[in-house]
Amino acid sequence: MKVPTIPLPEAERPPEVPKTQEHRFPCDACGGDMRFDPGAEAMTCDHCGNVTDLPHAADTIREIAIERGLNADSAVQEETQVLNCTNCGAQVEFDPHIHAAECPFCATPVVTGTGVNRHIKPAAVLPFDLQEAQAHDAMNKWLGSLRFAPNGLQKYARKGQKMSGIYVPFWTFDALTDSNYSGQRGDVYYVTETVMRDGKPTRVQVPKVRWTPRSGRVRRFFDDVVILASTSLPKRHTDALEPWDLSALAPYAPQYLAGFRAEAYRVDLETGLTEARARMDAVIARDVRMDIGGDQQRISRIDTRMSDVTFKHVLLPVWVAAYKYGGESYRFVVNGQTGRVQGERPYSKIKIAIAVVCALIVAAIVGYIAAQS
Repeated sequence: MKVPTIPLPEAERPPEVPKTQEHRFPCDACGGDMRFDPGAEAMTCDHCGNVTDLPHAADTIREIAIERGLNADSAVQEETQVLNCTNCGAQVEFDPHIHAAECPFCATPVVTGTGVNRHIKPAAVLPFDLQEAQAHDAMNKWLGSLRFAPNGLQKYARKGQKMSGIYVPFWTFDALTDSNYSGQRGDVYYVTETVMRDGKPTRVQVPKVRWTPRSGRVRRFFDDVVILASTSLPKRHTDALEPWDLSALAPYAPQYLAGFRAEAYRVDLETGLTEARARMDAVIARDVRMDIGGDQQRISRIDTRMSDVTFKHVLLPVWVAAYKYGGESYRFVVNGQTGRVQGERPYSKIKIAIAVVCALIVAAIVGYIAAQS
């Protein structure tokens, strides 16, 4: 769906976006850097252990009209300093003074000039619930359940290699849809026919379908259709981290990012809306089939009108571990809210070969015993 760009009057345009600021919060006791502590849901100083409460967010999480989001001058925007990974294309937010690091998504050393990324400012953040140790335990259990995994993976798990906490960008979309449809309803009935079986005539019940035309209208409100706005991780993995409890979303505040990294979105708003529309269309088609009823349905046409389309840019918590094995990068992701794990995995050719040989030996023994019997 193409939504027209509507320029705003000069008076309604947002002020000029300020330059990037570091998300650093000095400890009022020792001056060290404080970070967001998922376990305590507070700010903690790693140097002296001082704990302070998070500031109360006066703002509410607001939905933004899609027309304003598609207009480059209409939505609230910000600038962030990012490092670009030349291997997987990730854009990860770093402090402005950092010019070299390891990409948390693919473990590739990143040594490149930092750039400034101007984008729609996040409206909300889902804070991390899991500490790194908890995420590591979840990943270790997942690695231990893999069959034919190389021993290097188990060594990786035992070493307790550091994981990176990343706030991954997503879009959420709301929309009210009205759909007019036409199609056919199929009702199964049975007729008695005579067929030949074993040379004898036999009467059997044969199913038939009676089709009748149907038309109607279905309406549905879609709330928070979640669309991944990152291209750094395999979509099948991040989609498999669902569901997210978005009722725990908090208004965006930079304190939640202290001690973590935030990825800049690479899937723009219009592309995200197109994917959301495809998901909505699939649900609407299911609604139409239910409205037609009967045993079978044929859909000839669905005309959908969308209204009150709004969006949010949200950051969702993911623990990421990248592992190099055999010259290839393998990534594991852990839902920072629920602990659900997904990832890539290599296979040990030696273990597979041993398993095949063992299976052949067992098959030979069974065949020998059967032959002797």
